[in-house]
Amino acid sequence: MINFWVLALILVVFFLWSAIKILKEYERAVIFRLGRVIKTKGPGLIILIPVIDKMVKVSLRLVTMDVPEQDVITKDNVSIKVNAVIYFRVMEPTKATVEVENFLFATSQLAQTTLRSVCGQMELDEILSQREKINAQLQDILDKSTDPWGIKVSTVEVKHIELTEEMKRSMARQAESERERRAKIINAEGEFQAANKLVEAAAIISTHPEALQLRYLQTMREMSSENSTATFFPIPIDLLSAFKKKE
Repeated sequence: MINFWVLALILVVFFLWSAIKILKEYERAVIFRLGRVIKTKGPGLIILIPVIDKMVKVSLRLVTMDVPEQDVITKDNVSIKVNAVIYFRVMEPTKATVEVENFLFATSQLAQTTLRSVCGQMELDEILSQREKINAQLQDILDKSTDPWGIKVSTVEVKHIELTEEMKRSMARQAESERERRAKIINAEGEFQAANKLVEAAAIISTHPEALQLRYLQTMREMSSENSTATFFPIPIDLLSAFKKKE
């Protein structure tokens, strides 16, 4: 008799252990009954029929996944290495369980191939200067591709673009040449503006001779105020008029 009650107790414990499950707030259970999906349950307390029902738990939390470094040859035949990070979550647990064998592995592989494909269609300058465009394009492609799996890709970010040492040196030389070019342009523009101002000053002096006299006096004042051992003798500017070319 005692053995019967012990056996009954064991059976009850086994039934409760097999039938009663508790799911967290972020978890959902896809229930298979005799191999067929019947519904998705959770969160909280759920009851399964032992042996007949099977449960697959799926997390609805946001997943952060690193995309490993990929070797890419750009449109202009430059070899680079690119990695990224994607953020996604399961929106439909049933599809994520039934439509794909392992949605985490499948999403990772899809992200790697998409990253290589998108970067391979762009030139190096575009990749370096238009990351937002690349991120948006990757996100759009991945989101559409994973939608049949019940997954929503919310964000994709390119993390790092690694160039070869030869390309880094080439870009450094290019940047140096560009800086020299800009410096020469700025210097030329400054000389051009200074020449225009001198032309304007000459025009004013030619029409107003007294302006030259004022400038002469100002120059004498500046020379006398400097702490210099040089001695100068002022000459009336009228004496210089004799050297002007007569028309």
